[in-house]
Amino acid sequence: MIRKTALLAVLSAALLAPTLAAAPSTAATSAQTRRQTLSVAITSITPAVPRALTDVIKITGTVRNDSGADMSGLKVRLRYDPQRVTDRAAMTAYASDQTTATLPVNVSTRNSFMDLEPLAAGGTARWEFTATPVQLGLREFGVYKIAVDVAQWGVPIQAERTFLTYAPPTTQKLPQTRLAVALPIIDQPHRATDDPVLVDDKLSQSITGKGRLADLLRIAQSAPSSVTWFVDPSLLDDLTTMTKAYKVKTKDGDQDRPASAEAGTWLQGLRTALAAAPVVAVPYADPDVTALAHQGLDDQPDRAITLGGQKAKALLGRDVKTTVNWPPAGLLDADALDLLSVSDAKVDTVLLNSTNLPPQQQPLTYTPDAAATLDAVDGPVTALVADPELSRLFEPQAGTSLLLSTQRFVAETAMIALEPGQTQARSLVVAPSRRWDPNPALVSGLLKTARQLPWLQLTPLESIKPGKASVPRAGLTYTDQDRREELSAKYLAPVKEITAEAQLTASITATRTQSSFDAAVLRATSSAWRNSTRMGRSVTNAVSGAVTERLQRVQITGVGPDRPRTLAGSNGFVPISVKNSMGAEVRLFIDARPDDQKLLQVSVKQDEPLSIGPGQSGTVQVWMNATPGTSGDATVTVQLKTADGKPYGKPQRLTIRTTGYTGIASVIVGAALTVMLAAVVTRVLRRRAERRRAASAKNRESETV
Repeated sequence: MIRKTALLAVLSAALLAPTLAAAPSTAATSAQTRRQTLSVAITSITPAVPRALTDVIKITGTVRNDSGADMSGLKVRLRYDPQRVTDRAAMTAYASDQTTATLPVNVSTRNSFMDLEPLAAGGTARWEFTATPVQLGLREFGVYKIAVDVAQWGVPIQAERTFLTYAPPTTQKLPQTRLAVALPIIDQPHRATDDPVLVDDKLSQSITGKGRLADLLRIAQSAPSSVTWFVDPSLLDDLTTMTKAYKVKTKDGDQDRPASAEAGTWLQGLRTALAAAPVVAVPYADPDVTALAHQGLDDQPDRAITLGGQKAKALLGRDVKTTVNWPPAGLLDADALDLLSVSDAKVDTVLLNSTNLPPQQQPLTYTPDAAATLDAVDGPVTALVADPELSRLFEPQAGTSLLLSTQRFVAETAMIALEPGQTQARSLVVAPSRRWDPNPALVSGLLKTARQLPWLQLTPLESIKPGKASVPRAGLTYTDQDRREELSAKYLAPVKEITAEAQLTASITATRTQSSFDAAVLRATSSAWRNSTRMGRSVTNAVSGAVTERLQRVQITGVGPDRPRTLAGSNGFVPISVKNSMGAEVRLFIDARPDDQKLLQVSVKQDEPLSIGPGQSGTVQVWMNATPGTSGDATVTVQLKTADGKPYGKPQRLTIRTTGYTGIASVIVGAALTVMLAAVVTRVLRRRAERRRAASAKNRESETV
């Protein structure tokens, strides 16, 4: 009988359960539909790193109702997990999971629940929890999962996850991890040539207010002196141009702009901020080094490094390093590495993306040391590999607050210090993307936190060297996708032509200095154009026009199809004149070749180059010899050449008109000789006849006597 009663009770409960749960279930369904319109946020955790079992941890935050309707039955709960997170991979999995099903299951029993009053549409409610490490079950140094969720009628709707790092004073002494932070001050080129004409007006907006460059300056002004700065000298060059009257290209033509006081202020602020910090000069205009190596523009990286160092030193008023290179996207291959190693600067250190130089062992159960050694054509090169997660934390992330980024940074670095088997001090490198748009509060906050953590030691980038903690690397990994991201062969083809022509304009000058177009050509090769080829082509076209105009300042004059030269007789000298409209003395040679050597032979004897001063003309006498018996027009191609025999400018066509006078003169001379010979013969015959007549007369006289 008892068993039957118990069985009936169980069946009745099972049958009644759906009815009893109907109201909460309906409410839960309604809450699920509003999942994206109800949000919870953690706004503070103090202390950020509790150090004692009795520390009171205060966690505060808000709940906001964006559903458009009033909501009731809301409750906020603090969740935690007393078990330490095992590794960095587990941290990433926990942080990226957005479901409520995987939240920590433990809920603190003291001050861990908070019922909210009905929340009006658009309203915000504040909440606060306090707990000690003992109450949260924290016993040893480590990283722990915590979360705060908001539920409606007992069903979790939204949650925010983070980490809590507990570091009690009894913690065993850990080797300090050396952390180097590399921050870029890199932009896109804003000029095509060295003329004071900017292709856009973005710089004036970027250096003021909450502009990107204004934010970078704020970070530099508060950053510790151990931070290493990568500065693109072309950016400083463009801003220096703005300190005087300049022009900006618009759809309606070039518009005049007055000198920018803001540009001068920004430059002076940067000089002051970086006076005591390690500074690396990025190759001028941040060229796409790998693309240049693959497309045969091998000289350009060296030119960019040299020019970058010169400009940065002059504009910052201090010495800068050029032996460290941070390639675009932190990626390069063996070809690009070799070009850098044989440059005049002798690059001996490269800063790379972690995908470019992965560990040999995969997967690796611990964080590898940042430093490794690469073999280049000119000897070993130190490779510094940036930690991807720490670098990402220095950039603003959508939906992630400064607090959560800081908690994650603390947790990541603590986890690295805790990784098993790591008895040697390791090195880490942080390097956010080169054209980042930083949040000054975030970056400054992370740098301040890094200085306070006992398991970290901030250090300059140049102090990171391969050591005992280094792990074997798999070698440079450069994928087909990486290659497709480069500036293409099609894009660089006209740049290659411009480069050759620009070098010609320098090679004919008396001093044979570097091309004055070096900076302009490098701007056309900037890695900034990877994602903006249209702007890059516009810059390339402007540089091409300037180079062509410079080439045309030295020209052969007095030639053309409507200006023939007449060669009187069978041979003679024909003067070839060259006009120099450059502002410097030039030296060049003239090459002349007939189109048909059967009609005309040409000889240019020029042992020394023709020197022509600025604004002057020079002439070379070219010997020409017409084939006997020919007359009419012959064409000669005249080409200016450099001292090393390279053609300068376009060849010119010179028409030579031969008169045929040589044949007529021969006939005249022949006829004259015939007449003269006839006259002589006649005279001889006449004299003989006269002598005969005289002798005959004398004989007759004798006979008469």
